[in-house]
Amino acid sequence: MSTHQDWITVGALADGFAPEAFILPNLAELAGRAFELHFANGWRISHRFDAAQVHWQAADGHSQGSATYRATSLRNGIYLVDFLKHEDGRDWSISLVLDTLSASFTAVIGSLPDQATTHEGLYHRALAGKPLTGVQVQFLHGSLDTPWREGACPHAPTLELVGLRNLYRYSPTEVYEHVYLNGDYYSWQCLSGVEKGLCDTDRAHYYKLAEQLYLFVWREKIVPTLGLIVIDLQQHRSDGKIFGYAGDRFDTLSNFPVASYCRVLNTTEYGLDD
Repeated sequence: MSTHQDWITVGALADGFAPEAFILPNLAELAGRAFELHFANGWRISHRFDAAQVHWQAADGHSQGSATYRATSLRNGIYLVDFLKHEDGRDWSISLVLDTLSASFTAVIGSLPDQATTHEGLYHRALAGKPLTGVQVQFLHGSLDTPWREGACPHAPTLELVGLRNLYRYSPTEVYEHVYLNGDYYSWQCLSGVEKGLCDTDRAHYYKLAEQLYLFVWREKIVPTLGLIVIDLQQHRSDGKIFGYAGDRFDTLSNFPVASYCRVLNTTEYGLDD
């Protein structure tokens, strides 16, 4: 027997996650620090942190600005910094994994589809050979405070999570299950909370940051959503954010923190030849 469950906006999801959420505190230790990010693609952008804002300035002068940021750390010396930036007439999600242990970083730059794109429909996008989701994301790597050289960033795509079935408890009420299917997709279902009964399979991206520490990013296709978490399988914790439109009018953004206590339910090995 199945029950009907409506899909909700990212803003409504944020409201559901908020009560007693297990989010990590915003770290104060980046305040007063500065990093120059040397991108592998040739960009060079300085980032200076105070207690409330991050201030960036590109070496070529093209990009500069300030934004309120959130900074957390699941492992000593590795920081997740997240903020939103409005540039070139668009809103961008910026998430930086600053790895002071290896003097490197990974930048995740995301954007949401406009209203016209969301109205294309999944069938139309599939027949046109387009990704089913209109959420876009870029992964850029580089070095901290030193010119880029090949191999300077150890963060790399990984298949180590594939086959894992993981349970995430974000609050006393919000519980989800992830099944990491392959290098491109994962499945999720809500076991408890405001999305209880909902499930889907969405585009996924996996990067290994350190031993049993992973960056996981997903892009949803029904409600335009960019999700990003760092997963620590040693400490059984995750931390990150969910980004999307707050409502159904495409004029207000929601970018809210999520963190969980997580545990591995099981791991599937197929035993098939590569």
